[in-house]
Amino acid sequence: MTPGLIKMWFALAAMGFMFIAIISIYFSRYKLKGFLKPLIATIAYIFMILAGIIIFFVVFSGPVNE
Repeated sequence: MTPGLIKMWFALAAMGFMFIAIISIYFSRYKLKGFLKPLIATIAYIFMILAGIIIFFVVFSGPVNE
């Protein structure tokens, strides 16, 4: 695979992490109760932070020269 294609897959994975985080935060706020609520919220925020870091590196690593 080319470096540009690898960057595309990393960016796509980061968007998937964001989607998982959004759905998890919604469930933790409105649907869950008890011990699962803070656990799922913590995992969701970890996914969101990880997605942000990945997108930051993908965007600021610059264009791919082949």
